[in-house]
Amino acid sequence: MTHSARIDWIDYAKGVSIILVVMMHSTLSSEEALGAAGWMHPVVEFAKPFRIPAFFLIAGLFAARGLDKDWRTFLDRKILHFAYFYVLWLTIQFAFRGPVYVAQGGVLEAMRIYLTAFIDPFGTLWFIYLLPVFFLVARLTRRLPPALVLTAAAALETAHIHTGWTLIDEFAARFVFFYAGTLSGRFIVTHAEWFRSRALITWAGLAAWALVTAALVKAGLSTTPGISLACGFAGAAAVIAISVLLARFDLIGFVRLCGQNSIVIYLAFFLPMVVTRIALVKAGIITDPGTVAFLVTSVAVTTPLVLHWLVRGTALNFLFERPARFRLSERKHATLQPAE
Repeated sequence: MTHSARIDWIDYAKGVSIILVVMMHSTLSSEEALGAAGWMHPVVEFAKPFRIPAFFLIAGLFAARGLDKDWRTFLDRKILHFAYFYVLWLTIQFAFRGPVYVAQGGVLEAMRIYLTAFIDPFGTLWFIYLLPVFFLVARLTRRLPPALVLTAAAALETAHIHTGWTLIDEFAARFVFFYAGTLSGRFIVTHAEWFRSRALITWAGLAAWALVTAALVKAGLSTTPGISLACGFAGAAAVIAISVLLARFDLIGFVRLCGQNSIVIYLAFFLPMVVTRIALVKAGIITDPGTVAFLVTSVAVTTPLVLHWLVRGTALNFLFERPARFRLSERKHATLQPAE
């Protein structure tokens, strides 16, 4: 497989993943506001077993390249890079949500919520918070036998830990997929080419996977220990297979564009999602929960792309690109990096 072809399917995979994530938040919040489930709910439920596992496994594909860098470079690109965007967009989100917290619990309570977000991730930004933690743990354990680390990570996922702390719970549930991605880059690339060259067999396999996954979800078994781990890896493989086929025929270029700007969408989708949902619910013109969820998802995905295009090269560029003063490295490289 050529380098460009590999990048193409990776962009599609990241695009599929980020759209599924935004769809989940948009659909569930819209249904809660309307007090009813819509036709998008089954789609969200079907994707639940593999939505986040696929996201982190794909992110882990690129981690191995940076784990052995010198500490200064590693800290700059894998820790400070995401910390900058987390703090920035945490503050932006809090500027909108803070008044609600003040009204509900007072100024001190609002301050407590904001400060707590520095030790436990806040709202939809937890993915940005967890990524540097995953990078750091993967680096610190790189001298250990990979099989040992992978087994321990799988045991954490299987334990289904629920402490109430997002950092602990999501680390336990997701690190196995990220770490597996760091170990299996070459294997995944090789088998992605297999998917590409055997499209009919791949589509047949995807159909079988979809039927099994749907059955497990309907039966309530997809979240049980052991099965959830298998569903996560199977779903991640399915996302990769679908992405390879989309890239082969260059279908749905918008999905590829979303993948190329996955961090942009993840950082900025929350505000347009909330505004659109409130506007549609208050207007009352469209009452079907599924249609509302679809419209909210569409706006939440596209608005960050438009915003990114508008601020590029302006004084607001810092929203999506890390300024030089917030870098440890003097190297003049692109400041907006994908979730790799």
